[in-house]
Amino acid sequence: MKLHELSPAPGSKASKKRIGRGPGSGHGKTAGRGHKGQRSRSGFSQRLGFEGGQMPLVRRVPKRGFTNIFKKQIEIVNVENLMELGGAITPEKLIAAGLVRSGKPIKVLGRGEVDRSIVVTANSFSAGARKKIEAAGGTCEVIDS
Repeated sequence: MKLHELSPAPGSKASKKRIGRGPGSGHGKTAGRGHKGQRSRSGFSQRLGFEGGQMPLVRRVPKRGFTNIFKKQIEIVNVENLMELGGAITPEKLIAAGLVRSGKPIKVLGRGEVDRSIVVTANSFSAGARKKIEAAGGTCEVIDS
């Protein structure tokens, strides 16, 4: 096979739809825009959520709840995920493995089983996670945020 013999697979390349080029094209006259009205004009763009002058849904539905700006954002990881890593488990190792995102405190929770001794370094531990890690002969090292 030579470079000049290469071509796309049959049926993979469709020709561009020529809109507004007469009745024979199938897209003539109104060019696929329907008849009259704002949407048929050139340059038409509509505000997101605009419902033709009707009161939009976002304004019809009542406001509810609030966002607590003082909420502490923490990343959580379960002991079952720590078993896959092995060795000394640090926040850097968890970030590299893609289990948590950087820049937030890490809390270890107790879902799963601990089958060997591990050393875990995190910002906080749940009571169940601490119990399982220490029962397997491991240690929990707390670092401050």
